Order: sequence, then C-alpha cells, then structure tokens
Amino acid sequence: MEIIKIVALGIIATILTVIVKQYKPEYGMHISIATGVIIFLLMISKLASILEVIHELTNKLDMEVVYLKSIFKIIGIAYIAEFGSQVCRDCGESSIASKVEFAGKILIMVLALPILLSVLNLIIKLMP
Repeated sequence: MEIIKIVALGIIATILTVIVKQYKPEYGMHISIATGVIIFLLMISKLASILEVIHELTNKLDMEVVYLKSIFKIIGIAYIAEFGSQVCRDCGESSIASKVEFAGKILIMVLALPILLSVLNLIIKLMP
C-alpha cells in the first residue's frame, strides 16, 4: 500500500526534521520541503491515471473538452496553491502563504468565469 509508504516517509522526515532543527534550523526546513516535493512527485502518476479515466469518460459522453480542461486547470491550481501555501507555513511564513492562497483563488475565479457564463446563458435560454 502506497499510503503506508507515504505516511512512513512523512513520519521519518518529521522525526529527522525535529532532530536536525535543534542543531541547524535551516536544514530542517530543507528536509520538510524536500519531503513535500517527494510526496507530490509520488502522487503525480496517480493524478495522471485519474485524468486519463476522466478524459475517456468525456469522450464517451460527447462532452465539450474546453470545459473539462478548465475544470482540470482549476483543480490543478487548487492543489498547487495549497501545496505552496503549506510549504510557506512550514517555513513560518503564514503571510506569504495567505498571499499564495489568494492568488490561487483569483486564478480559479478567472478560469471559472467562462463556465459560469455558459451556465447563466443556459439558464436564460430555459426561462420563458
């Protein structure tokens, strides 16, 4: 099970970080960031398989790919912004983390606007 490997990696990195921070605090931060990146890289293959399945479903449902791409971009921005903000918080920079989250929310809103307009146009067409 991959989750056991990931949790074990997280626990080992946490213990190592706590020990190293006593002597060299800056190395503890590097360990924390490296661990986060490793876990993120381990999950990329899983994300790719999810995207592949959803792409196959859209082909079967004859759904417009433009909306699906926007949704995937929105999901990607949300995950990346969350990851980046957590790294900033781990480094003790909660104000920068808040700015990263804010930027992610703005980018999500920009990408969601065409989908929202499409839904509103559909509602207007359905009204008598």
